[in-house]
Amino acid sequence: MGEEGRGGFFGRAVLAVAWGAFLFSLPSGVSRGDEIVFGMSTALSGPAAELGENMRMGVLAAFEEANRGGGAGGRTLRLEALDDQYEPAQTVPNMRELIDTRKVVAVVGNVGTPTAVAAIPIANAAKTPFYGAFTGAGVLRKTPPDRYVINYRASYAEETAAMVDALVAHAGLQVNEIAFFTQRDAYGDAGFVGGIAALERHGLASEHDVAHGRYERNTLAVENGLAEIFAADPPPRAVIMVGAYAPCARFIELAREIGLDALFLNVSFVGAAPLSAALGDKGEGVIVTQVVPHFDSDLPIVRDYRKALAASKPQALPTFGSLEGYVAARILILALGAIDGPVTRESIVDSLQGLKEFDVGLGVPLRLSPTEHQASHTVWPTVLRGGRIQPLDWAELGGAT
Repeated sequence: MGEEGRGGFFGRAVLAVAWGAFLFSLPSGVSRGDEIVFGMSTALSGPAAELGENMRMGVLAAFEEANRGGGAGGRTLRLEALDDQYEPAQTVPNMRELIDTRKVVAVVGNVGTPTAVAAIPIANAAKTPFYGAFTGAGVLRKTPPDRYVINYRASYAEETAAMVDALVAHAGLQVNEIAFFTQRDAYGDAGFVGGIAALERHGLASEHDVAHGRYERNTLAVENGLAEIFAADPPPRAVIMVGAYAPCARFIELAREIGLDALFLNVSFVGAAPLSAALGDKGEGVIVTQVVPHFDSDLPIVRDYRKALAASKPQALPTFGSLEGYVAARILILALGAIDGPVTRESIVDSLQGLKEFDVGLGVPLRLSPTEHQASHTVWPTVLRGGRIQPLDWAELGGAT
């Protein structure tokens, strides 16, 4: 190695050590100088990458919008996002990096239930807010709530309950005519448990009376799960799906090929846009519940979102995922604006809890308090029609079966 090579190498090494020492010297979870730094561990590659990219895009659109207006108390908002590929094993080092090394004031917008299961103990132990995660699992919704785990969205139990109620009330289905296809992990289990609880309210005697197929996370191995459901007696007239978009699309394609005549209903995490793209003309009539309004609606915050997204990423199309990230970030920014004094991990939690009843232009009531750590409980149904994602009135199911 020549002198220039050695000098460059040792120079970079010295800089790396100096940067590490600088990071180590920063106070934990305290805004520094003119910046407030947030972290995110999400799927930026792999089968769920589109979900993670959309969530990051929405949060960044809100942060950049706030920064154009002077930030929060004159401080710039910055997001540092790390890729976990929707795998818990990668979430753990990402959370350590964000909290211990980069010393973020909060972790926001993480994507997924299995990854949240890995992240929450780390956030709680480090007393770091774990806010606005893209998951509706019950593990984030304890009673009483974990102090550092605060949610925007409705739960998977609320999404699947809305589906069950509509299928029984409007489509006239019997409880044993509703099947489940779920991911074999904490995410799939959360949706299934919520759906079974709703069916029990409608008279289901045992979960064993309901057909239930499963598949492994980050695979397209749906055939065995489909066989379980196809063989059920009576034949299912509706299948509630709690999975990722690629395997759910594969399941629907195969189910229709073999003649399973049923409604297919997906929870929001599936990602309506990637599901629609994957299905093409085979997606007609597929239902997806959402935890935000339609991105084409005329609600004040949705209009703001479209403008902010166009300014942040002009080539990006609006999606429910990026709208959710934007809404969650707007609530966080509202809380930041109410902090009188240093922005710290503790002051962020206190301020979010102090919002009580509040309005960000969604057209539905929102509430956060020391005993309520889920801001929204509203579910908006949508349906794939003509290659587009359209709002759905549950009453329309009366003519669908």
